Amino acid sequence: MGKITGFMDYERLEEGYKPVPERLKNYKEFVIGLDDQQANQQAARCMDCGTPFCNSGCPVNNIIPDFNDMVFRNDWKNAIQTLHSTNNFPEFTGRICPAPCEAACTLNVNDDAVGIKSIEHAIIDRAWAEGWVTPLVPAVKTGKTVAVVGSGPAGLAAAQQLVRVGHSVTVFEKNSRIGGLLRYGIPDFKMEKTHIDRRVAQMEAEGVVFKTGVMVGAWPEGSKVTNDAKETVSAEQLKAEFDAVLLERRAQTGQHRGRHRLGHQQRLHGVAGAVALGLGVDRDREGLVRIGRVVDVDVAHAVQVLDDRHARLAGDALDQALAAARHDHVD
Repeated sequence: MGKITGFMDYERLEEGYKPVPERLKNYKEFVIGLDDQQANQQAARCMDCGTPFCNSGCPVNNIIPDFNDMVFRNDWKNAIQTLHSTNNFPEFTGRICPAPCEAACTLNVNDDAVGIKSIEHAIIDRAWAEGWVTPLVPAVKTGKTVAVVGSGPAGLAAAQQLVRVGHSVTVFEKNSRIGGLLRYGIPDFKMEKTHIDRRVAQMEAEGVVFKTGVMVGAWPEGSKVTNDAKETVSAEQLKAEFDAVLLERRAQTGQHRGRHRLGHQQRLHGVAGAVALGLGVDRDREGLVRIGRVVDVDVAHAVQVLDDRHARLAGDALDQALAAARHDHVD
């Protein structure tokens, strides 16, 4: 590594936050990222580990020690290339990932972990500012066609990888805008939607075709999953028209890990899922939508900016949900 004693010379530095009175006036992100010098020092804290557990702690296996060393040496362009080699959208993960890589950091055994997430955030923001993130158009087309159902982070990443190797890729999204959970489940103060829009523009330049408002198949009778599709296509149609079909797992169905708390939500009268509320909040910033009670703290913050009365409703629901969780011995 560039500085062997860096972890002893520098303390961990957290990203800053805008003052509360300022952040309450809008929906924008309020995290203040590291500047170049701060990122350089934080990258210097990365040790010359024999076994860098951060690599395996990261769900996408980012090559963390390498890009840390490049940031320390001010080699930012190679840092973003290294980061992009394993992660299609560092601007998403650099903002909202819970950073299991830091929990796995060797330095975390007896000191503060390396600020990997903040360094990743700094790398991708600098890359966009410098114009280093550009469309990668394949030189040769394979002639194969692929349908991707769902435009959440998994669907977008798969579509981008497939189009870059020369396949013709079409993404089908049941809602009116691209992004899935990124768009409707994450409030702007955590991640502004301009980050999604510019990635979509990049992917369109690479050849990905996006079809919004299209439902693939049909939801079961009585389904409460939000759906504003104007058109429906069957699975049989996709199989007939495309060489391959990729189905992204749906965040709104509650059929994946981490959604067990939904069971507690459904026991409470008037409690809605956070993604469903996010759809309403994202579509109407003037408080004209009807907002039910929610248990998601992030969405409660977003609602507070819309209407203090609705925020109080959200707070009441949160208290009820926590009480229900305690009753069932859930942390």
